[in-house]
Amino acid sequence: MIANLDRLQRGIGHRFSDISLLERALTHRSFGQPNNERLEFLGDSILNCAVAIALFERFGELREGELSRLRASLVCQDGLHRIAVELDLGEYLRLGEGELKSGGFRRPSILADALEAVFAAVFLDQGFATAKEVIDRLYGPVIARIDPQLASKDPKTALQELLQGRKLPLPTYVTVKVHGEAHAQDFEVACEVSALNLRTTGRGASRRAAEQQSAENALAQLRKS
Repeated sequence: MIANLDRLQRGIGHRFSDISLLERALTHRSFGQPNNERLEFLGDSILNCAVAIALFERFGELREGELSRLRASLVCQDGLHRIAVELDLGEYLRLGEGELKSGGFRRPSILADALEAVFAAVFLDQGFATAKEVIDRLYGPVIARIDPQLASKDPKTALQELLQGRKLPLPTYVTVKVHGEAHAQDFEVACEVSALNLRTTGRGASRRAAEQQSAENALAQLRKS
């Protein structure tokens, strides 16, 4: 039994009838069998379907290509990683000794895969409707912040166009820190808009992904102002 699963279940928004499904979803292949690899495969499809429905219902004006790009930005590793971090999912993972020593509980790929496996576990426990409710709850705040006018643009491009529209200098991106070992690095990048005294940070499995997240955070700040 993995400790503290009550808190995780509250964070997910679902209490399992069969807790062994959740335990399996949190078990990395380095720990042994059974692990979450097959659940990850199933969870990926469930997540794509649930997010597609949410976007289809919310953005009736967007075309198929725009919806596809938007979905891809939400269900990618970095999108999953951000939600997994919010849930403190790394605290619950079962990892082999090697992964524990190398900080696998912080690795974006492992956290993203585990979250997909959790979605599959919910599906197997209570069906698609319940899994969709969980995904809607976790992704709801992210989807609510989407500007449909910028939906087809990546955050860096959208931020650049917004600043140009306000006749402000373009942002600069600075690598703040590189976490982890060489084979599994996690980048932290700052986006700085000096004219507005604005600085936001983002993290990702690559510098580009971290830049995109920091730009997305800057956009969120600017839209509030």
